[in-house]
Amino acid sequence: MNVARNQSIKGKLMFDESMSKHTSWRLGGPADRYYIPADLQDLQNYLATLEPGIELLWVGLGSNLLVRDGGFRGQIIAPLNSLKEIKLDADGLVYAECGISCAKFARFCQKSGFSGADFFAGIPGTIGGALAMNAGAFGGETWAAVEQVIMIDRGGKLIERGAAEFEVGYRHVDLPQQEWFAAARFRFAGRDPGEDSNIRQLLQQRNDSQPIGLPSCGSVFKNPPGKHAAQLIEAAGLKGFCLGGACVSDKHANFIISDRTTTASDVEALIAHIRETVAQKFDIRLETEVRIVGETL
Repeated sequence: MNVARNQSIKGKLMFDESMSKHTSWRLGGPADRYYIPADLQDLQNYLATLEPGIELLWVGLGSNLLVRDGGFRGQIIAPLNSLKEIKLDADGLVYAECGISCAKFARFCQKSGFSGADFFAGIPGTIGGALAMNAGAFGGETWAAVEQVIMIDRGGKLIERGAAEFEVGYRHVDLPQQEWFAAARFRFAGRDPGEDSNIRQLLQQRNDSQPIGLPSCGSVFKNPPGKHAAQLIEAAGLKGFCLGGACVSDKHANFIISDRTTTASDVEALIAHIRETVAQKFDIRLETEVRIVGETL
């Protein structure tokens, strides 16, 4: 890792930064450039300096992401804990920047007296990632509460867009070309008198059913219509199955676990094997939730 000093930017720019430090699988080769902005204005200034052809990848908590062993030939933008403003607007909307963790967002909404945001505590990522894929947990989905988003383009310009401008589906959002989520405003109902938060109960439910504490990306595959990916994988006899250092979790079959011996190519090979096996047995082609980027060695 090399760190650049530049008087025109306030954030931290690193070169050849290992992505194994920044993904929940603890895997991945080096990113050519890795930038942690100081704040939203600093990110605007930094993006304005980038050459047009460089590929951008935004990384929050590094869940739902597999970076191949050869690394990423482009620019990583890392807003976690830097684009972190969260507040109540005068109109009762919750404003949150993209680097806020979903768990922190859920707690803020709980303390602010809102109902309907508790499920965010079960999403292992940031608000930016949740917006980008319409993340959900415990029956709730991100975009059900979105009122407005603030996009940022690769030149650093901010654009406000209403929720109705986006086509949103299950774990999918169609994004404008060369725009990313900088922040959003959410609308929630007020919590009824005597209504308790169920964040603690939901987290206990997650801990009981998922391999929390072990390196994974969360759910690897989307649920097919009317089916559960985990049930299909288990029915295919793959629970506990390993390729190299990557293993299907014994606790939840839609989780792949890594250890110190695992490579990104092990995980990618296991993903391909699961898809092929489920397709052969059930004639169902599983689609991945996890995003796979970068180059092989």
